[in-house]
Amino acid sequence: MKYTSTRDSKLKVESSFAILNGISKEGGLFVPESIPALSKEDFENLKAMPYKERAAFILSKYLTDFSKEDMEYCTNGAYIGSFDDENPAPIAQLGSNINILELWHGPTCAFKDLALQILPFLLTTSSKMQKNDKKTVILVATSGDTGKAALEGFKDVPGTEIIVFYPCDGVSPMQKLQMNSQKGENVHVYAVKGNFDDAQSAVKKIFTDNAIKEALNKNGMQFSSANSINFGRLAPQIVYYISAYVDLLNKGDDLSGGFNVVVPTGNFGNILAAYYAKMMGAPIKKLICASNSNNVLTDFINTGVYNKNRDFYTTVSPSMDILISSNLERMLYHLCDDDKYIASLQNELLNQGKYEINDEMKRKLKDVFYADFCNEEETLKTIKETYEEYGYLCDTHTAVAVGVYNKYKAKTGDKTPVVIASTASPYKFSKSVLSALGAKIEDDEFAAVEELSALTNTTVPKPIAELYSAKVRFSEIYEKQDLYSAVKSALKI
Repeated sequence: MKYTSTRDSKLKVESSFAILNGISKEGGLFVPESIPALSKEDFENLKAMPYKERAAFILSKYLTDFSKEDMEYCTNGAYIGSFDDENPAPIAQLGSNINILELWHGPTCAFKDLALQILPFLLTTSSKMQKNDKKTVILVATSGDTGKAALEGFKDVPGTEIIVFYPCDGVSPMQKLQMNSQKGENVHVYAVKGNFDDAQSAVKKIFTDNAIKEALNKNGMQFSSANSINFGRLAPQIVYYISAYVDLLNKGDDLSGGFNVVVPTGNFGNILAAYYAKMMGAPIKKLICASNSNNVLTDFINTGVYNKNRDFYTTVSPSMDILISSNLERMLYHLCDDDKYIASLQNELLNQGKYEINDEMKRKLKDVFYADFCNEEETLKTIKETYEEYGYLCDTHTAVAVGVYNKYKAKTGDKTPVVIASTASPYKFSKSVLSALGAKIEDDEFAAVEELSALTNTTVPKPIAELYSAKVRFSEIYEKQDLYSAVKSALKI
């Protein structure tokens, strides 16, 4: 399996090169030249495997330069002892055909753990395979969950430094505390004045700045990424959609007519992973893209016009407060297989803030995807109604997905079994969840956590409880144009 770039299809590299470098030198994203297919026999074999073995089997189809021993080292390191039990992606059932894929049973209580617990192993293994003797500098822009999950995954990993930027007023208090109290000698956390798109755009510029890269090179360092622009972050997310399918088969569900998948998404990586699972052979019929009030993806899927020139909303689902969806570039490449066209679209987005895809791509997109959004009122209402009807407690992002699914079902009458990605523990957003339930809103974040636990008779996750005594280590705030200064300060270059 070779990898090419969305903006330079002449490029052919191994997966270890793609993972180590994170992004192609001209700014494109690495994509596999083809998407591997799983046979009926493969799915039967997967049914009998624990999650870590499923991960090794599926990832080996993409990371073909990794030996069997390499892959087992990576998957065992990631999925043994880091999650609540040996199944890090369990399924809860609401009613007969609604399945909630819980992706928040890891060390930071968010879906990013499924990928960011394994990425350090993939990256350090890739570095050895590429005979790289430089220190790897992980540069991350986060809308909330990626930052903490990356920090937790890379803390004190030899040969690495990790720098995380987050929008100072664009994450929840719990997310902010998780990042600012992070332990580890190689971790650096900085707040950015602005929103996530400001941080992400600045980080992308740093990645492709030749002067910065030369300064790193002189100091024996090189950049890589833990954002889902790195294929090593994206690939492990494919696993949990295929794992969910075989788990439902093991449960005896009738999926002969296929199933739908609903994903709350802002950066498009999580739903792109579901698309890869579909193309590998999982019988996914419709991919339902759920957005919050920052509904740029909803409009794009419905019209073919991507336009970030719009109001930006700070919502109760902050990890989705995004107007520039980086991973969409990969999807567009798969729709047209034309690197020059993709480069021109990205250039239009950079210079004009918008672009429109051609009619053939619009048709292909609509064949696979359905899109809608939930505003703030609808999101909070969904939390309340889901808890009252099923006794199930959603966080503010999962509620967006459930709300959009309810709209989809009402509009289409489609009763196909569905898997809804649940991306975070409700305890990461306790105040908003309490508000949705009509309960007393506590000023103190931890008082809100205790109130939510008492009200719903649910247990506070251990990673949240451990924050009670956490000490803040990082408090610096930078203007978006000054992030290079933060990088130089962190790396002492």
